[in-house]
Amino acid sequence: MKITIEAGRTESHYWKDLWRYRELFYFLAWRDLLVRYKQTAIGVSWAVLRPMLTMLALTLVFGKLAKLPSDGVPYPILVFAALLPWQFFASSFAEAGNSLISNANMISKVYFPRITIPASSIIVSFVDFLISLVLLALLMLWYGFMPSARILLLPLFTLMLIAASLGGGLWIAALNVKYRDFRYVIPFVVQFGLYVSPVGFSSNVVPESWRFLYSLNPMVGVIDGFRWAILGGDSQLYLPGFMVSLLLVTVVLVSGYAYFRKTEKLFADVI
Repeated sequence: MKITIEAGRTESHYWKDLWRYRELFYFLAWRDLLVRYKQTAIGVSWAVLRPMLTMLALTLVFGKLAKLPSDGVPYPILVFAALLPWQFFASSFAEAGNSLISNANMISKVYFPRITIPASSIIVSFVDFLISLVLLALLMLWYGFMPSARILLLPLFTLMLIAASLGGGLWIAALNVKYRDFRYVIPFVVQFGLYVSPVGFSSNVVPESWRFLYSLNPMVGVIDGFRWAILGGDSQLYLPGFMVSLLLVTVVLVSGYAYFRKTEKLFADVI
């Protein structure tokens, strides 16, 4: 008699499985967090040094050399407010993209909802995000820059960021199992995305006629939302572009989940 173990045939069963395997989710997240800093020379300090050094480099290039406008705020704060969501997305995208391959032995031996693996890898990036958030608060305190009441809306933009990271992560994780060439796509997307996203500069430097087209990059709306909430002042959120980014993030999340579920049953055979 042949016994086949597979994911729940209906979505309700699948979500029940996710709840049943919640402890596995916690274990994988904790394991990835420990592995990231295990046997490293500077340990958790790397989570502090990386955003600080990146901020200094971008401030030097765009603020000092290119002398781009800073929307009336200290340039390091302008950059760090964008690094906060960008590094979370870049790290989540990379970690989730390679997560299934890294756990091939587990996938081929036992059943559990495979989405647990890329989803848990995002938790590690969220810990770094929280550390960077504390650094941003200290940086704003150093410059004597106080946020406005808009800061209360930051959790909403954070949810949008998580949706973009999870959606992109599910797409690249599933594609990386079937087409191993995508392991080369991951670092390219992260590097190229840094240049085409408004991390080292404000979106306001983009000509008005190009703003809507520029917003087809979903991270533009996410980054602009973070800056709008954190920096306050007289800055205005470019609503047409933000709504496009929000729509694209939703599409990426829904389609990423659908494609992941469609290909999930083949992971154990292909991997």
